[in-house]
Amino acid sequence: MARVSSIAQSVRDLAGGQDRFEVEARSVRQLLAELERRHPGLGTHVREHMSIAIDGELHQDAWNEPLAPDAEVVLVPRIVGG
Repeated sequence: MARVSSIAQSVRDLAGGQDRFEVEARSVRQLLAELERRHPGLGTHVREHMSIAIDGELHQDAWNEPLAPDAEVVLVPRIVGG
């Protein structure tokens, strides 16, 4: 199972205080669908406001990235500004 974590308060707010999850998924898209199923609104929030690091590598467009069974996934708030 992929291990998912985040330091973002918004993730904890949408997930009833949780900041760590174990998810059975073969891709980031499946992972987000499962997070959305467990915690309505969370998958959408991640898609719209977070970047995703897989095994220490940050991906800007991670939705189709494959996940190894033991992947470490970190949800990182996007930094915006100009």
